[in-house]
Amino acid sequence: MGQLKLKTGIKAMEEPLPECDRYSSKATLSCVINSEIGAVLAVMRRNVRWGVHYMSNEDQLEHSLIQSLKALRKQIFTWQHRWHTINPSVYLQPFLDVIRSDETGAPITGVALSSVYKILTLDVIDRNTVNVEDAMHLLVDAVTSCRFEVTDPASEEVVLMKILQVLLACMKSKASVMLSNQHVCTIVNACFRIVHQAGTKGELLQRIARHTMDELVRCIFSHLPDVDNSEMSPVSGVNTLTRSSGLNSEPAFGSRQYENGNMTSEYDGQTLSANLVSNTYVHAGAVGLDDETIETGSGKDSSSHDLILMTKPYGVLCMMEIFHFLCSLLNVVENMGMDPRSSTIAIDEDVPLFALSLINSAIQLGGPSIRHHPTLLCFIQDELFHNLMQFGLSTSPLILSMVCSIVLNLYHHLRTELKLQLEAFFSCVILRLAQSRYGASYQQQEVAMEALVDFCRQETFMVEMYANLDCDIPCSNVFEDLADLLSKSAFPVNSPLSSMHILALDGLIAVIQGMGERAANASVGSECTPFNLKEYTPYWMEKCDNYSDPSHWVPFVRRRKYIKKRLMIGADNFNRDPKKGLEFLQGAHLLPDKLDPQSVACFFRYTTGLDKNLIGDFLGNHDEFSIQVLHEFAWTFDFQDMNLDTALRLFLETFRLPGESQKIQRVLEAFSERYYEQSPHVLANKDAALLLSYSLILLNTDQHNVQVKKKMTEEDFIRNNRKINGGNDLPREFLSELYHSILKNEIRTTPEQGASFPEMTPSRWIDLILKSQKTAPFILSDCGAYLDHDMFAIVSGPTIAALSVVFDNAEDEEVYQTCIDGFLAVAKISACHHLEDVLDDLVVSLCKFTTLLNPSSFEEPMLEFGDDTKARMATATVFTIANSYGDYIRTGWRNILDCILKLHNLGLLPARVASDANDELELSADRGHNKPITNSLSSGHMPPVNLPKRPSGLMGRFSQFLSLDTEEPKSQPTEEQLAAHQRTLQTIQKFHIDSIFSESKFLQAESLLQLAQALILAAGRLQKGSSSPEDEDGAVFCLELLIAITLTNRDRIVLLWQGVYDHISNIVQSTVMPCALVEKAVFGLFRICQRLLPYKENLADELLRSLQLVLKLDARVADAYCEQITQEVGRLVKANASHIRSQLGWRTITSLLSITARHPEASESGFDALLYVMSDGAHLLPANYVLFVDAARQFAESRVGQAERSVCALDLMADSVDCLSRWASEAKKAMGEEEAVRMSQDIGEMWLRLVQGFRKVCLDQREVVRNHALLSLQKCLTVVDSLHLSHGLWLQCFDLVIFSMLDDLHEIAQGQAQKDYRNMEGTLILAMKLLPKVFLRLLPNLSQLTTFVKLWLGVLNRMEKYMRVKIRGKKSEKLHELVPELLKNTLIVMKTRGVLVPRSATGGESLWEMTWSQVNNIAPSLQSEVFPDQSLEQSYHGEAAADLVSDESDKVPSTQMSSFEGAAGGG
Repeated sequence: MGQLKLKTGIKAMEEPLPECDRYSSKATLSCVINSEIGAVLAVMRRNVRWGVHYMSNEDQLEHSLIQSLKALRKQIFTWQHRWHTINPSVYLQPFLDVIRSDETGAPITGVALSSVYKILTLDVIDRNTVNVEDAMHLLVDAVTSCRFEVTDPASEEVVLMKILQVLLACMKSKASVMLSNQHVCTIVNACFRIVHQAGTKGELLQRIARHTMDELVRCIFSHLPDVDNSEMSPVSGVNTLTRSSGLNSEPAFGSRQYENGNMTSEYDGQTLSANLVSNTYVHAGAVGLDDETIETGSGKDSSSHDLILMTKPYGVLCMMEIFHFLCSLLNVVENMGMDPRSSTIAIDEDVPLFALSLINSAIQLGGPSIRHHPTLLCFIQDELFHNLMQFGLSTSPLILSMVCSIVLNLYHHLRTELKLQLEAFFSCVILRLAQSRYGASYQQQEVAMEALVDFCRQETFMVEMYANLDCDIPCSNVFEDLADLLSKSAFPVNSPLSSMHILALDGLIAVIQGMGERAANASVGSECTPFNLKEYTPYWMEKCDNYSDPSHWVPFVRRRKYIKKRLMIGADNFNRDPKKGLEFLQGAHLLPDKLDPQSVACFFRYTTGLDKNLIGDFLGNHDEFSIQVLHEFAWTFDFQDMNLDTALRLFLETFRLPGESQKIQRVLEAFSERYYEQSPHVLANKDAALLLSYSLILLNTDQHNVQVKKKMTEEDFIRNNRKINGGNDLPREFLSELYHSILKNEIRTTPEQGASFPEMTPSRWIDLILKSQKTAPFILSDCGAYLDHDMFAIVSGPTIAALSVVFDNAEDEEVYQTCIDGFLAVAKISACHHLEDVLDDLVVSLCKFTTLLNPSSFEEPMLEFGDDTKARMATATVFTIANSYGDYIRTGWRNILDCILKLHNLGLLPARVASDANDELELSADRGHNKPITNSLSSGHMPPVNLPKRPSGLMGRFSQFLSLDTEEPKSQPTEEQLAAHQRTLQTIQKFHIDSIFSESKFLQAESLLQLAQALILAAGRLQKGSSSPEDEDGAVFCLELLIAITLTNRDRIVLLWQGVYDHISNIVQSTVMPCALVEKAVFGLFRICQRLLPYKENLADELLRSLQLVLKLDARVADAYCEQITQEVGRLVKANASHIRSQLGWRTITSLLSITARHPEASESGFDALLYVMSDGAHLLPANYVLFVDAARQFAESRVGQAERSVCALDLMADSVDCLSRWASEAKKAMGEEEAVRMSQDIGEMWLRLVQGFRKVCLDQREVVRNHALLSLQKCLTVVDSLHLSHGLWLQCFDLVIFSMLDDLHEIAQGQAQKDYRNMEGTLILAMKLLPKVFLRLLPNLSQLTTFVKLWLGVLNRMEKYMRVKIRGKKSEKLHELVPELLKNTLIVMKTRGVLVPRSATGGESLWEMTWSQVNNIAPSLQSEVFPDQSLEQSYHGEAAADLVSDESDKVPSTQMSSFEGAAGGG
């Protein structure tokens, strides 16, 4: 059965226990006993009665008590055996005789009791000692039968305390396991008698007696875990469930028979009977123990088996008796006539409080072992808990507090067995008392709230309430009700903040923090899978496969909760229109498509919130379907072994009995049939049940209707029910019991309509016990956050509201911190469960408390913010949430940004808030430049051009605040102001505001997008209202932050780009004057492109196209920033030239560079970029060739800067021909034939654009530039053999470039603008030399063309023009000499190559004639010089001569041929 477990730490009223080894030797133990004998004898000798010898005529000289003590003294030193082999009765008996004797006085009895106590504490008596069982029984019998003469009150109290001391030592000794159930009950009974008697004694005895009683109970119930489960079978003395309207249990407390009333106190002449509870404790008629023998059983029904169990070693039986006795002390309420409609009861708190404290100790020590003993468990489930429910409504805060403590212990140890009992306790006690509208006093409310908070602090309490009750269809929503109570109780409505508000807030935060801890320790799904019932199933019959496995029960309870919610909606629809309500449930698959009676009956029976009037009307209808529903409805009740009136009460509580007699009859017939089926013991048939039910209804109306003046008596009721039981009378006792039950407790035929917190009537309690036997198992939750998503969705809104109101009304910093802890817990849970809306609401609420959004002057917030603890704590919390849970913030970013903007306006932000991780590297790389970097995001960098610089940075703002730069000097700041400012700085440094943006790369995509949109909205709002410098500064700051997060999130640029581009575009196109905003927009755009191009080549075109916004700048804005723009373009090109591949991208770059060609300040930077790309063709590509050639031409034409730069630009153009040659060679080697041809055509087009560019520059007013352009053009026209240009392209070149250039130069020389052109003669000479040189180089190919004659005549025409040109009104002698010479050389070459031959040549007649016709206009003598007159033979054989010339010319050395061509070209 197990060793008794001694509980250390419970040492009151005990002397220090001696250690065993201190008395290990026999001599030592003998000496101790000898000393105790001497002590007793010494006290006895003080008394005259014991101090004299008896007369000689007596049989003995000394009294037997003294003789026995002296005899023991003689023996103790002669014992040779070990002490555990000696019968303890031998050395205890003399002391016990003294204790039993009624001749001894209080001092002698007290010393004897002390001696016994010392012997017990020697630990020489244990379970292995010889005859220990009889010795322990003898000791208990002697002590509990103690008699003594009282000489004074003090000595009496001493003896009573020593009795308590010895009895407690018995229970704590090692031999206590040998005590029987009967003797343990006797010990408890004796202790309780002393407790009762101490009521008339001193305070010390009272306290010691109660404490000893508590120690006894704790000692006894600590033994429960060692008790065998099969030790005790049900005995007749253990009450089973009493199925009656009122519980009137008589206590059965085991004790032995006491002689003459026990413990006679001669001091007051009063005999202490077993009637333990006097009128001082309770009212008359309360519970007590009779003077007569109290048996284990109840009266005559006790059996010999019960008596045998009582004599066995103590265990469950005595514990049951103790529980019965303690509950009997509580049952006094039954005799007090408590009004069932009152919310609370008034009672003397002393006795019940004492009994409750003992019950609490028993449950604490018994703990979970109680569940292994069905008898104990059944008693706790029913009788004990029912008493707790009743005393929970006590007006005494002490009793209520103790009841709540007991229920908390029961929750910890037995909650799996008390599911419905816990529901009833919270619904009928806690929720009723904690709300003032139910008539509870403030003290009751406070105690109830404290108890609720204690429950909330239990790790899994709320989860288990939700899973077991809120998700169980027939049960009430306890979790929702408790959470609603806490949130509402935390609201200080029209009253200052009180301790009750803070208490409720603590409970609310405990619930939230529990969710937060579970969320942190477990992986949480982002959202719950929604349920969708596809077909009808009887929901009241669904069960879970495994209530201990979360993978099974979690989906099960969620499904039940979904069904419960749909049923609530259906109930609401039913209450408005029953037909539509049923149709709704059919559509939701909660009722079958074709209604059946069972499903409708179960809907009525198990759905809360239905209108009971409508249920009654439906059940009373005469149609067949309604009758079937009524029958099924009645069959949902369990009336097994239940009294008729109790069954009728339960039945009528579920609906309102209809008023029509026919409907009443149908309803009662269904009830009677069901009742008789389950309880046929007394009634002969169902008709008897029907008649008696009618009779009870009439009796109820008669007794409780105020309009009935003459009430029915008991005799009347019995007479009215004669011969109804199958022609026989019902037992008179049966009818009398029914009569008095109705008399005391009315059957309410108009039940409460959906009462949230109903009272617990006896009939409801019986129904609860029955339901508890059938309800679903209690689900135990671990630390997993399985249901927290659903629970938090319910409580989050009220929680945030309650926290906000308390935070707003609080004035204590500790309360502030409590609220902040709650806010952070809400944020944590919202993030873990991905409840973005909740987190946004939280941020909105918190931002209101920062005071940063309140309109105020500049000075006020700066000083007040440092002193306002609430504002600082709220601000810190806002930014903590932003940094920790930013992934799940959506619209809340707008409020956060408003706070940041306000801090920025005050100059309180760290200098690097808008910077990103690579800013330092860029700054260090640019320190060598002479000009400042203007596109940095730091607000402390270069101010906008031509704009006055506003104070920026922290010290600048503070200096502005101190008015150091104002016209009117102001007083210096006070020490308080400086201290407040310092506190503000220290606080804001801890906020880590910069981390929000620098760590934005870790934000989820949706949150990042919302952050960017919030920045854009804020900037747009400030931009529209930019009437003040603060608004403009704020818009700039928002833009800086936007660019910062764009750069930080380069891997997600696609997500942000469109919004960023649209915002910058809006700024660029709406700005007409230079300002900081457009400056940040333009250069921020450059930074984005520069930083992202190396990583996002697929977006290169998109990024570079965005730079076209710069081309849309207003002229004034563009002029102000042109130099800086050019520098940025240069940096962009130098850093990313290798990453720009497309023509579109390069087009944007060259467009920007071309604009700078004519800008005095920007052209140098622009040309540097051009030089970087085109030098050695390093970065020239087919995609950008034409673009850069055109840009170079514009720089060549630009007159900004020195002419050398134009010349350099022309050289870049001329050198670019090498790139064309290289590409042509590479294409020929690497590409297929078709691709090579296509590439060749492209190269030809590029070359044509190049020479066209030169043609334009050849018209430049500057002599050096145009002459260099002519020479460069000549180079490009003559060194292009590797390009394999087509004939058609060359013809285009002559028409579009050479002839056009010559014509334009001729026109300039002849025109009015020649005064702007210096030394045009030299230019014309160069141009004229270029013409024959190119013509003769191409002559072999061009001469084969059909258009050759046209081309040749064009050459001759330009020569003729230049021959006759007049410069400044005078002919040019140099040209007059040069042109004939060039023409002659050309003709000679043409003659030599056989192109120009006499008209007798084939196909040459027209060429010959047209040539000489034109030549004669220039130099008539050239024909004779080139073709002197020949003989007629020669003329006749011109063709042969031509062939000879051709042959001979072929023999001419190459050097000689070159000299001819050179002469023709002026060379």
